[in-house]
Amino acid sequence: MKTSLSEYFISLVKIDSESRNEKTMALQVAKNLKKLGAKVWFDDAYRETGSDSGNLYAYYPGNIKAEPILFCAHLDTVVPGKGIKPVIEGDRIKSDGSTVLGGDDKSGIAEVIWALKKLKDSNLSHGPVEVLFTVCEEIGLLGAKNVDYSRLRSKIGYALDGHRVGELTIGAPYQNTIEYRIYGKEAHAGVEPEKGISAIQIAAHAITQMPLGRIDHETTCNVGLISGGKATNIIPKEVYLKTEVRSHDQKKLENITTRLTETMQKTALQFSRENFHPQIKVKLQQEYTGFRIPPEHLVVQMGLQAASNLNIESGTNIGGGGSDANIFNRNGLEIVIAGTGMDNVHTVNEFILLSELEKGASWVEEVIKIHSTTGK
Repeated sequence: MKTSLSEYFISLVKIDSESRNEKTMALQVAKNLKKLGAKVWFDDAYRETGSDSGNLYAYYPGNIKAEPILFCAHLDTVVPGKGIKPVIEGDRIKSDGSTVLGGDDKSGIAEVIWALKKLKDSNLSHGPVEVLFTVCEEIGLLGAKNVDYSRLRSKIGYALDGHRVGELTIGAPYQNTIEYRIYGKEAHAGVEPEKGISAIQIAAHAITQMPLGRIDHETTCNVGLISGGKATNIIPKEVYLKTEVRSHDQKKLENITTRLTETMQKTALQFSRENFHPQIKVKLQQEYTGFRIPPEHLVVQMGLQAASNLNIESGTNIGGGGSDANIFNRNGLEIVIAGTGMDNVHTVNEFILLSELEKGASWVEEVIKIHSTTGK
């Protein structure tokens, strides 16, 4: 391994690992974990995700009898994430501007592994630590959805996939994705447009009636994709629409989801004629369930205490996005999301401060120390 955390992090971001192409990254990280004394193995999630790698598990037994604690991060990056060229400017690491940096989520991976390295180098006694690095998080949490949860020993832990070190996300929303296919009637747009029924027009009318944007403090809705039509001289027969609804309240989620579909169906009826009725096909999928962990829970209090011990500003928040933590919590674990210091993620302007990387690794190390005495 490298001699400093910054060098190690940079070595990781130089490894291409866009979603479904995580194998090289996974093998390198597995090698690092084995060197630290962990038992390492891969699952067969690749069969379902289409990745060239399974999820990576590691178990570090420690030398204090205590319940294990889990640290999670994801191996994949968003696009453009090939040929990343990290640049150091003072305390800041960024890309050269042609790609993302990949700190989402290689900062989390680096901080976990570096914390384990520091514990080993210091010969400090601690309890068992479990590590799970997933594939395909960025394209639908696919790795987490295909974890063999029966193999995990931990009951609590942290997903290192947030922004500011010291900040804990203790709640996240439910999300539904709804796809619509609208079928109208083709006709020549210049010769006999009155014989056609425009699927695009139906979609446009429906969208103007949909509850979109921020519905309330815990609910949002968005139309994200729309496509259809063949040419300007053809009344379009078919349109595809993809929408999403998120809410921390499941009843609100279901209500808005129902309203979207009812709006689409009612609008289609308005364009019906005696001999033709536009059709709507609906595909509904719940992407993930929400979670909410009480502020007084041990996993929250340990994270806050670790930050306090290190004089790191701390706090809790309720997030608006989904992550592997949603899937972990649905499967019986109690996982909160911890910040790693990454910033401007999913853009070519992504960066992380070296000082934040160091804070993140120290925070992980401190949590392990605290849990080794409180998690017995």
